Amino acid sequence: MENYFDFYTLPVSFHPDAATVKATFYERSKTYHPDRYAQGDSSKMLEALTLAAHNNKAYKTLSNSDATMAYVLELAGVITHDEKYALPPAFLMEMMDINEAVSDFEAEPGNETAKTQLLNTIQEQFDTWQAAAETLIHRYEAGEKSNELLLQIKDMYYRRKYLLRIQERINKFASRQSS
Repeated sequence: MENYFDFYTLPVSFHPDAATVKATFYERSKTYHPDRYAQGDSSKMLEALTLAAHNNKAYKTLSNSDATMAYVLELAGVITHDEKYALPPAFLMEMMDINEAVSDFEAEPGNETAKTQLLNTIQEQFDTWQAAAETLIHRYEAGEKSNELLLQIKDMYYRRKYLLRIQERINKFASRQSS
């Protein structure tokens, strides 16, 4: 089966055009809808089901920036599914400090000042990540397709995943507190 970008006749990009992705999804959904093949032979029906499933996966991937980033890196061969990636020690030390602050917040949930500081720290990390990642992605999309650049983007991808896990931990704790 062809890759999602080829399937949607789009260039490989970390930021595929959202309107084109959506329009192509709906067009392909109509084209490959199994009901259109209900009266046909079983091989045509199976082909339609396969293409409809591929279309759904393509849309789900290309309409989500994190999934698109992982997919482009996977297509380039610099990331594998369920890879165990070692983040740089300096980043992990920063995250250890944030995780300690999260633990402190969980131990003292009524401390609104600590909560605000923690949320601000996480937002600063996301902002820093966004600026660095976009700089790298811009270079890639401008034509610098080096493996070294892709490895730097890969590192940014795993940093974001780590930050999202911390954010999820905070959100889970906050939702338990409000229940």
